[in-house]
Amino acid sequence: MQKDYVSINRDLWDADAPHWIAAGERLWHAKTPQWGNWGEAESKLGLLAEDLADKDAIELGCGTGYISGWMTRRGARVTAIDVSAEQLKTARRLANEQGADIRFIQGDAEKTGLPDASFDFAISEYGAAIWCVPSLWLREAWRLLRPGGALVFLGNHPLSLICAPQNGAPCDYQLHRPYKDMWGADWTTVEIEPSGICFNLTLADWMALFADIGFTVERYQEVYAPEHANDQRGEVPAAWAKKYPVEQVWHLRKAAG
Repeated sequence: MQKDYVSINRDLWDADAPHWIAAGERLWHAKTPQWGNWGEAESKLGLLAEDLADKDAIELGCGTGYISGWMTRRGARVTAIDVSAEQLKTARRLANEQGADIRFIQGDAEKTGLPDASFDFAISEYGAAIWCVPSLWLREAWRLLRPGGALVFLGNHPLSLICAPQNGAPCDYQLHRPYKDMWGADWTTVEIEPSGICFNLTLADWMALFADIGFTVERYQEVYAPEHANDQRGEVPAAWAKKYPVEQVWHLRKAAG
């Protein structure tokens, strides 16, 4: 994959930002965090520590910034980075309306330019978790974390990618691309709803990468659509996502010293 994925994905999200304003407003006002395509409850997934008081936290690929808002409510000092200026306009407006003191930075989560060992906690829901090269953004996250710091990220499950037709149609019950040596997918020229360039790995390759960087896996979760769902979110029909995991969550830890 030789394309300039950073520019492609930045331009995609700048153009698409107006379509995410309503969702951003809704999630900023949510009383408790809700995650992923179908809004899974924080009480079930546990992506955020209940008490982040006096902790430095960073959101990698923040979009409209609602996760950063949730973290400030739990007491964290929050930095949020995103490649899209248009998404950050919405994030800054909503943070201002909510009185949330968040440092927003326009930049690439693969190379933030922030100092080493600056944060106790890092998180990405989609964002860097799917739009950045895993070996690059994960090493950057490791660099940014203090010893003993945690990283949590949620993104597409590998199955949702290999069951996605090459033309951009919704997931179905066939395998459309190899699992071995998976790297992600280029959606820029597909026939149905072209978008950007996303990244993913096999489970074994994720594990090998974490070990190579120095992360310990504390927990791994596979997320399905809830039983009451009967719609389609993105390219994934609920009927498919009730049978196969649509998303995955990794809970990682940097060694204490």
